[in-house]
Amino acid sequence: MTVIDLRTIRIRSGEQYRGTREVELDPVELGGQRYVPLPERPEAEITLSRTTSGLVLELEVEAALVGPCFRCLAETRVVAGIRGREYQATDPGADDELRTPYVADERLDLSAWARDAVVLALPGKILCREDCAGLCAVCGKDLNAEPHEHVEEEVDPRWAALAELRDRL
Repeated sequence: MTVIDLRTIRIRSGEQYRGTREVELDPVELGGQRYVPLPERPEAEITLSRTTSGLVLELEVEAALVGPCFRCLAETRVVAGIRGREYQATDPGADDELRTPYVADERLDLSAWARDAVVLALPGKILCREDCAGLCAVCGKDLNAEPHEHVEEEVDPRWAALAELRDRL
């Protein structure tokens, strides 16, 4: 876990701190599948800006996740460029909108913030390519490598009456 102790960064109102840090990213689980970040420790640019009422935190990182395609299960690489911004008020009181979940006890959890930003930047479905055909529902073969169709099997004559009813509806 990569953590920045905000007490060690001394900036006054109107000043800004810029720096780069390696961020430790943990694997992400989406839809029951595991996606591994490459590299595991990407370089992140961090900008902290002190305002009169708090601290503006900015994060910029590029990370790639490697894991299975949602449709055909082939190994897929998705690159996500992230720009995140959070705000932490000096005295937030009970207002949750004035605090970030990534700052606790003057420590910024950079790993959690980067992981959440990467997940939010991912597409709705991780695909090996846009026109991925997926796997055959009957035999399980990859339809991208071997497109095919199955001949419909003959229906058991005992079910013929139900098939006839289905056709009428």
